[in-house]
Amino acid sequence: MLLNSFNNSEMTMPDIADDASDANDREDRDDREDRRGIQSIEVGGRLLKAAAARGQPLPLKALSQAAEMSPAKAHPYLVSFCKLGLMRQDPATGYYGLGPLAMEMGLIGMRQIDPIRLATARLEGLAEEIGHTVAIAVWGSQGATIVRTAASPAAVHVTMRHGTVVSLSDTASGPLFAAYRPEAEIKAMLAEARRKGPADLARVGPHDKPRELPSWVSFSRTLDEVRGRVMHRSVGGIVEGVSALAVPVFDSDAQIALALTAIGPSGAFDAAWDGAVARGLTGAATGLMREIGGRFPE
Repeated sequence: MLLNSFNNSEMTMPDIADDASDANDREDRDDREDRRGIQSIEVGGRLLKAAAARGQPLPLKALSQAAEMSPAKAHPYLVSFCKLGLMRQDPATGYYGLGPLAMEMGLIGMRQIDPIRLATARLEGLAEEIGHTVAIAVWGSQGATIVRTAASPAAVHVTMRHGTVVSLSDTASGPLFAAYRPEAEIKAMLAEARRKGPADLARVGPHDKPRELPSWVSFSRTLDEVRGRVMHRSVGGIVEGVSALAVPVFDSDAQIALALTAIGPSGAFDAAWDGAVARGLTGAATGLMREIGGRFPE
């Protein structure tokens, strides 16, 4: 009896091996299909891309042209997309636009985006490109605050410390943020800084220049200029011989999410509004806004 049982188990071993082989073959085929993708989904996806790019409902002919396919080919995809909620057809006009599921996916995607993480990934390369120390600043309860830095590759460079809260009025980042914050908030902060005196503001080093806080009338003119240029600079504003330039990164709500700031010795720092530093920072900010779906304030 034991012998028969043993022989029976032996007879099933090739079958088990064949099953394992078949499973491996199926996995290999699945892997190849994963790499190849599903062509019909990619073709239909062109309609979704076209609808998103145009940003408004379109008739079938215009939408199919934008997706580079015939209306007859586009229509079955649109029917399926409407059933899924990825697209929606207006019952009055017949035009096709993005549907509720597409909107929900977009909102979820926006919530998953971390602008600081994305900006940090660019920081080292940006410092190499412009040849100066660069930093990410965000708006905190005390004002513009440095949260990430990448040192300049140059032998002589200026450093910034994580956690530093920069001056509201005479740095590159301070007025940049102030220009896009509520006026009442900035007025209150300026009044509080004036009440406490310059010692309340962030100190950069032992060579800080004596500073006088501007009046609101004067500062509001500066903020208008910041909004006009969409950047701000400081040339020897706090420390003699040190210059900085900052540009904003706006989120999908057209709110300032962070600032990219470059700082360096004035003698080697191109502080021109259209100079190499400004172009490098603006290019990086534009790329970030594209990644996070950012838009400029109207």
